[in-house]
Amino acid sequence: MEAKAHARMVRIAPRKAQLVVDLIRGKQVGEAIAILRHTPKAASPVVEKLLNSAIANAEHNYSLDVNKLVVTEAYVNQGPTMKRFRPRAMGRASRINKRTSHITLVVAEK
Repeated sequence: MEAKAHARMVRIAPRKAQLVVDLIRGKQVGEAIAILRHTPKAASPVVEKLLNSAIANAEHNYSLDVNKLVVTEAYVNQGPTMKRFRPRAMGRASRINKRTSHITLVVAEK
């Protein structure tokens, strides 16, 4: 059995979230939480909260043993981009893309 957790429309660029998600893929859940707690990236609290949600889903919905859980899948997809404009010199404007992410974690018993 495997348990999933999704975080959609997270206001962080997918490229930045991907760096954090790559650190925990394939790790034991306790080790993954320890890694996320000590990673100084903006995406690490979001991914840690999502991992705790996946653990709770596994324990509550599927009655899996928390001590045997492993992060089997972890990926980040691009969400919708918010377009904003910033005024520039001589009456021009430049576009700023505020990117969002869809983060998915899957945990399963080893």
